[in-house]
Amino acid sequence: MKTLLLEVHHRDGAEAERGDVPGWVLVTLMTAGLVVLLWGVAGPALTNLFQQAISSVSGI
Repeated sequence: MKTLLLEVHHRDGAEAERGDVPGWVLVTLMTAGLVVLLWGVAGPALTNLFQQAISSVSGI
């Protein structure tokens, strides 16, 4: 009985350390997709805002 408990505990510990690789890949891809989407939507507005700020500071 003691050997069985140690064996089950050892297997559970090894599986817990493996991690969820497909989950991390999905999170990474979704984050990259959100960045591209936000950049596409807000990019021109942020560029315009930056150019206005630079021109007001430099007096051009």
